[in-house]
Amino acid sequence: MTALGFLYPGHSAEDDYPRIEQLLGSDIRVDLVHTDIGEDAHRVAALREMGSAERLAAGMEALRLTGAETVVWACTSGGFVHGWEGAQEQVRTLARLAGMPASSTSFAFVHAAREIGVRRVAVGATYPQDVAALFADFLRAGGLEVTGMRSSGIVTAAEVGTWGEEDVLTLARAADVPDAEAVLLPDTALHTAAHLSLLEKALSKPVLTANQVSVWEGLRLADRRVNAPTLGTLFTREPLVQV
Repeated sequence: MTALGFLYPGHSAEDDYPRIEQLLGSDIRVDLVHTDIGEDAHRVAALREMGSAERLAAGMEALRLTGAETVVWACTSGGFVHGWEGAQEQVRTLARLAGMPASSTSFAFVHAAREIGVRRVAVGATYPQDVAALFADFLRAGGLEVTGMRSSGIVTAAEVGTWGEEDVLTLARAADVPDAEAVLLPDTALHTAAHLSLLEKALSKPVLTANQVSVWEGLRLADRRVNAPTLGTLFTREPLVQV
């Protein structure tokens, strides 16, 4: 059994995680602990506070009891708003608190893009424009080229969590540009686990989404690779651990 731990702020699209666990099957366990979201706002100051060491430490107290072997801070904006260096320090702090390998969804996007061999990406962000721009800056710091950007201007995670399949598909299509090798949807408050096959079929290219890459990152930290095509191109890479 490989036990993956996730710190997830609030309650918006947390049901993506048991869905992904079910699709992975076999010996993968996904443990989710909710951290205090504080102010539900896609504003830089609120997002920096959401990912503070104190809030992460409080979440780790509960996550330790699950027996998790790795931990991912599953809040994209709560990572990249600190910039590349600040997000690295956040992950180092989390690893010290956890006593286990740690990462965040922000870094998961960069690692996942490298895994599937893409460099030019388009971004479909639910965030306001200024926050979306910080994500693009983060991706560039990680060596990716952002060839397209779409911002939906939504302030709260609660509103994002109400979006259905058509909303997600509309955002992905609006973000896509011809020279993008993949489309990235960065908000962990967005339900995407059930829509990945549809998204990739509609766009005819890989789609990376926040909760998808978060779980993949947890597996990467545990040195696992799982073949689960319903979770998109990212989960069809070699070596295959299970069929």
